[in-house]
Amino acid sequence: MNSAFNCRLAVVQRGRLKVKVVSPSPTLLLFESSKDVFNHGNLLTAKGMVPLTKIPFLTLLLIYHGSQVQSDASDHRYSEGDTVPFYANKIGPFSNARETYGYYNLPFCSPDTVKEKKLNLGEMSNGDRLVSTPYKLEYLVDKKIEVLCNKTLRKSDVSQFRRVIEKDYYVQFYYDDLPIWAFIGALKKDHFSKTIKTEYRLFRHFDFQVFYNKDHLIEVNLRMGVHQSIDITDDKEVDVSFTYSVKWSATEKSFDRRMEKYIRFAILPHHMSIHHHSITYSSVALIILIIFLLTFYMLVLSKDISKNSPDVEEDQVADNQEETGWKNIHGDVFRFPQHKSLFAAALGVGSQLLVLIVAILALGLLGFFQPCIRGVLWNALIIVYAVTSVVSGYTSVSFYSQLEGTNWMKNLFLTGGLYFGPLFLTFTFLDIVAMFYGTTTALPLKAIVMLSLLWTFLATPLLFLGGLIGKTRNSDFQAPCKTAKIPREVPNLRWYRGVLPQMALAGILPFSVIYTQLYYILASVWGHRIYTLYSVMPIVFFLLVIMTALVSMAVTYFQLAVEDHRWWWRSFFCGGSTGLYIYVYCIYYYFMRSDMTGFMQVSIFFGYMACVCFGIFLVLGSVGFRASLLFVRYLYAAIKCD
Repeated sequence: MNSAFNCRLAVVQRGRLKVKVVSPSPTLLLFESSKDVFNHGNLLTAKGMVPLTKIPFLTLLLIYHGSQVQSDASDHRYSEGDTVPFYANKIGPFSNARETYGYYNLPFCSPDTVKEKKLNLGEMSNGDRLVSTPYKLEYLVDKKIEVLCNKTLRKSDVSQFRRVIEKDYYVQFYYDDLPIWAFIGALKKDHFSKTIKTEYRLFRHFDFQVFYNKDHLIEVNLRMGVHQSIDITDDKEVDVSFTYSVKWSATEKSFDRRMEKYIRFAILPHHMSIHHHSITYSSVALIILIIFLLTFYMLVLSKDISKNSPDVEEDQVADNQEETGWKNIHGDVFRFPQHKSLFAAALGVGSQLLVLIVAILALGLLGFFQPCIRGVLWNALIIVYAVTSVVSGYTSVSFYSQLEGTNWMKNLFLTGGLYFGPLFLTFTFLDIVAMFYGTTTALPLKAIVMLSLLWTFLATPLLFLGGLIGKTRNSDFQAPCKTAKIPREVPNLRWYRGVLPQMALAGILPFSVIYTQLYYILASVWGHRIYTLYSVMPIVFFLLVIMTALVSMAVTYFQLAVEDHRWWWRSFFCGGSTGLYIYVYCIYYYFMRSDMTGFMQVSIFFGYMACVCFGIFLVLGSVGFRASLLFVRYLYAAIKCD
């Protein structure tokens, strides 16, 4: 799990080293780069995991058993002198959060036998690779200066360390499941003199400060001192003595509060005010839109409906026939769309992903995704996606049968590959790229086998089960008006009534609802922020769904008003257009709001975000069509049709 780094800064001014302590207490400090910083440190704390309410639901049980890292009090009790688990996880450049490598890719001190910790699927998907280290931090045992190892760095080793220091590489440890971050080294620069050579400093000493409460480990901090680094600027062999120290101190903080600083520092007061203002703005925009639509309904649409209701005499209906255009196409408005198998598949996959999003938000509200608990979110995404395959199978086949489709098996295969196919191809390409670069982002063979088994024995059977249920329980399509045998010709329309202009118009308001949240989500997934606002996201998502539904209904009405009865695909495209806006924002975020660089990071970012935005397109497209279908049925059920 990513987190922001807390650091104590030391800068060089006019040839003198000037240490600036940001705060005597840990604070969340988000900075773009650590270049020109001489001394980096991070002070991180954690809170115990809140017990999950027992819910008798298979998916929750699968996710729970898929996670191997729970901070339960019964598993974290120690006596003096006991060995506390200490693992090194990964290293990587600070600017590219998803570009991570194995700890021993650098010539660090290593034990005689390196042991790898057994990981679950979520941890492997997150790029975690926990390995043993020579660090020995026994419970309640202070160590003033402990030699980790004496090592002679060859020229190639020195060059490798210089390269990673220039790219702001960090290292991540886990001590009793508490994460610790530290920079490997730092650059020492003099901004006021161009003649002074930049120094590359490698940190050779780590100072651990550990806090305990009786037999529980509560907090661990890691600092690197100003004078505890070595100069590796010159291209020569260097003898280094890597050391560490440990200081234990008592604290009154209880075990179940040991992760609360991750949450507290992730939600700063000014951040919460931004979220509150964003929700307020979105709510006001939604209210204005509702008032506008209600006003339009009462002043225009209700009059049209009353003039053509079944209670009106036929001669009066004939007199009113040419007043509005939407009622003139009642014989074509329920004509089934082209490529109805693809349409039903898109609707089914969109419904599945909608259920997936709702389930993830519900788990977040239940406190399931605690900060720094490795792999839980990935486990939830993978397992819930597999389980919800039954939703896509049922929705797609049942709706395809309503559209009088005959080859339901072909429709089911199309449903299974519509989203999973592009996702699989993207994953395969990006995994090959990650393997070429040698990063931990590349899934190991074990994880690929687990995913294959999950797809073969859980997702696929559930997809076919849903399709079978949808086929046996299908019903006729409910249309208040009969469809004419000969399609009505669509009149020539102006350019702004085309598909692309209407998609561009329809996506503006829904995108404005989630604009603020997008930055924090992207900064969490592709940066080092911790996202914990699971109480805000459901509200924002609810506003997004309502806004999408209302905008889709409005666009559909204006399309019908000009006697264009091809609203099925149009409502889907207009509802899903927000996904295209999100992808455009991702392009802006990459170039303007992040420091990500390199072909691998570019490929992973734009590849996976394309899959995410395609999924959002399907979700909101299904919402837009469902809302438009309800509106069109209500509209034509209220008038007298021949």
